[in-house]
Amino acid sequence: MTEQTSPLMQNLRRSGVWFVASVLALAASSIGLSRFLETETPTVSLALDPLNVNALTGEIADDLNDTSNAPDLDALLAKAESALRFDLADARLYSLIGEIKYRQGEKNQAYEFFDQARKLSKTEIHALQRSIGRSIETGDLSKAVGEIDILLRRWPDQFPEIAEGLPTILSNPDGYQAVLAAIRAAAPWRANLLVALGKTPDGLDFANRLLLDLTGSSAPPNSSELSYVIHGYIRQKEYEQAYRLFLFSLSDQERKLGGYIFNGTFEPVSSGKPFDWQVGDQSGLEVTFATSQDAVEGEGGATVRFLNTPVKNTALQQDIQLPPGSYKISLAASARNLKLPKELFWSIRCVGSASEIARFNIPEGTYNRKALSLDFSVGPAGCPMQLLKLETAAIAESWRFRYVGTLVMHKLSIERLSS
Repeated sequence: MTEQTSPLMQNLRRSGVWFVASVLALAASSIGLSRFLETETPTVSLALDPLNVNALTGEIADDLNDTSNAPDLDALLAKAESALRFDLADARLYSLIGEIKYRQGEKNQAYEFFDQARKLSKTEIHALQRSIGRSIETGDLSKAVGEIDILLRRWPDQFPEIAEGLPTILSNPDGYQAVLAAIRAAAPWRANLLVALGKTPDGLDFANRLLLDLTGSSAPPNSSELSYVIHGYIRQKEYEQAYRLFLFSLSDQERKLGGYIFNGTFEPVSSGKPFDWQVGDQSGLEVTFATSQDAVEGEGGATVRFLNTPVKNTALQQDIQLPPGSYKISLAASARNLKLPKELFWSIRCVGSASEIARFNIPEGTYNRKALSLDFSVGPAGCPMQLLKLETAAIAESWRFRYVGTLVMHKLSIERLSS
């Protein structure tokens, strides 16, 4: 005879199934919520899911980084070791245990844990940082640079932390060669390195040496890298060194454009480096460079087309370096219907001061290849670098003073006069 299940038992069984399902759903919900909170509030996350390793490592790291309270290292160590029993393959736990032991003075054990963390994950950030420090302390700078390369490829935002120690590494022959090898191999932190080195006098010397050693290699310096270092020398007011580096950086083709004014014929090639032409983003006019072959009617040079609007300040400029002496600036120019309500002129000023040592006015009208020139001199002191600018005398952008017409400057040059 088949036993009949009473309605009460059926309800209890259904209730039991519902209860289990509810518990499972709640557990799943807690785990999901724990994962959601693990980054911002790891303590709350752990309360919801005590086995959430992400939250646990976050909580321990927060305690270790809390400068307002001394962490209970023994308690943190117990937490980390307990979690490690459930997850033997998490590199972060080994790294945290290593850090705790490091702070407890057990450095040999600490580095064993850091090494194990790196075996599990080559890019574990904290283990890498400690390993870099140890390599520098022990003088193994080649290893340190290799570890720095791994760190910065994975964690590029860590460069400011690394930058402070780079001059120390570069001052050692082995360290220098290791850094040079890394940036020759297209290390992605190469540009950051040169920018950082360009901020201090000692760093500039290393940057300059690196650029020289990269020249002729399979990864020669590019214009941006050269500009970082040239600008660095200019900021340090080492103008001669800046100009020498610029001259050194020129290609064989660019050297043909050399002179006191670089590219005085306004060929349409621009490196963007200091001591090359800088074209300002100026409303009211357009500036274009063209070779004689590309220009209309063979009028090569720099064409400045005014758009019948006010024009204020600078359109075109270049850093130059003239030693003390007497000079002549010359311009071959053409113009069509050029109307200048205020002066248009080339000025030469000493960098770092408002001192104007020459002003070379451009006439109005229509003319073809007019030859213009002006003699001037550079004093014996106080003017180690100059700024050559094409600008207007307009003070305010008044519509009463609208510039109209076209100016073509075929060649601008400076020559030194015999004394």
